[in-house]
Amino acid sequence: MHSSTEATSTPASVSAAASGTWTLGDLTVNRLGFGSMRLPQNGEAFADRTSGDRDRTLGVLRRAVELGVNHIDTAAFYFSPLRSANELINSALSPYSDDLVITTKVGPGRDPSGAFVWATPEQLRGQVEENLRQLGRDHLDVVNLRLADSQASASVADHFGALAELREAGLIRHLGISHTTPEQLAEARRIAPVVCVQNAYGIGSPAQDHAFLRSCGDQGIAFVPFFAIAGAGREGGASGAHDEAVLKVAGGHGVTPAQVRLAWTLHQGPHVLAIPGTGNPGHLVENVAAGALRLSDEDLALLAR
Repeated sequence: MHSSTEATSTPASVSAAASGTWTLGDLTVNRLGFGSMRLPQNGEAFADRTSGDRDRTLGVLRRAVELGVNHIDTAAFYFSPLRSANELINSALSPYSDDLVITTKVGPGRDPSGAFVWATPEQLRGQVEENLRQLGRDHLDVVNLRLADSQASASVADHFGALAELREAGLIRHLGISHTTPEQLAEARRIAPVVCVQNAYGIGSPAQDHAFLRSCGDQGIAFVPFFAIAGAGREGGASGAHDEAVLKVAGGHGVTPAQVRLAWTLHQGPHVLAIPGTGNPGHLVENVAAGALRLSDEDLALLAR
């Protein structure tokens, strides 16, 4: 059910549509999407400052769409010295198909050295306009307010209010919030509708994260985990180490541990979306194929331990 070879040998049955669909506001997406964070480094670690093979990266993006991916996550601060994720998406996929949903995020910026800086509410419009310009769009489908570690208990009213004004002005269609808490989500929802929450989440996440995921489902809000495969590796990517339960389930299905982690993520609720990213054509096919992987109750119980 999976292939690590180039796209030419991809089984015809591999499609992101097998993962089911969810609506972000009025936008319907397949639950298995694509994250572009690693694209400027050719799919390697985000912290790697080298730039990847441009043609290969453009090919991966086009192949993702051919495989039914219609939800792509990006940000203007995803760049290496020579590559920008937004520019790569624009070059590969513009003119965009009507059903393609591009989700971006604002809040963080990066100076020329790559160091992160965080926008004031007044600076968010400039970040939104930067995404519009790089992507070649006249509006953004979904914009997430990405919060910093230092904002874990801070009010989001000023920042989210600034984005709500840009939504009213027509620059943004829908809003989300990322790296957030239930309290911040509730505060944001009092200002404007929220269609998605993006948080770190995966097998082994603590109980409060599972509870937040379920709460989002109860509110009709998509939950979009990042680092679902990488786990503790975070921006550095997944290590080769996997716990015994993941390896056992993977062996039972004849799939990779990464595919088990993605399938487990999608099993957490119909409102859960996956956005695995890669610059490797074979890994792309494996990731998309994971959307069709159905885990048994026994598998899920084993992974829950």
